[in-house]
Amino acid sequence: MLLDAGTIGAVLNAEEQWAIAAILLTHRHLDHLKSLPLLADNIIIRNLEHTVRVYGIRDTLEALSSHLLNNSIWPDFSQLPTPEHPVIRYEEIITGSPFRVEGFEVSAFPVTHSVPAVGYIVRKEGKGILYTGDTGPTELIWRMATGLSAIIVEVSFPSDLEELALRTGHLTPRLLALELDKLAGRPGRILITHPKPQYFSAITDELAELRIPELELLREGDLYEF
Repeated sequence: MLLDAGTIGAVLNAEEQWAIAAILLTHRHLDHLKSLPLLADNIIIRNLEHTVRVYGIRDTLEALSSHLLNNSIWPDFSQLPTPEHPVIRYEEIITGSPFRVEGFEVSAFPVTHSVPAVGYIVRKEGKGILYTGDTGPTELIWRMATGLSAIIVEVSFPSDLEELALRTGHLTPRLLALELDKLAGRPGRILITHPKPQYFSAITDELAELRIPELELLREGDLYEF
């Protein structure tokens, strides 16, 4: 199961890609779903009888099917190789209503972004993680963030670009600290993702200055156990 689909080919080998059964999309921006067309292509070329269930709110799934997997930009893999046994099956979700995916209990909650977006809380066997996706300052998902082992939260801009961050629905280190104060209790790990590459050093320095012991940068290719 994947949380978003922006870097599938960059971090997963072919066998790992073919094992993907479900993808939870947070929103419709390209950097969060750009690897999905190539994943579908790899599956059909390998001639695997395999369907990947793609979960998302209606806005996300409609954008994906209308503007990307639309038989113009890329084939409509929700109909290939046959409508009865497609490579991709869309699964619309309703925010606040738990559902099960691959043995996990999943709940989606709206977050603040420049397009409709959600974050996910994923639980199994008494453990759970929260994945915000892209968000600016938000409320509901933090109220639901109880009994978690880890949070994966975005920080996209340094604090001197706070106005830009707020306008585009993102966080800075300063805004992150304010968001974490909304939690009833912090989990053991707070993993930071989504820093804009050109601001990576500045963001890293500012995060260190927060002196939050649970906080660390999430790094591609690393394995995290909770």
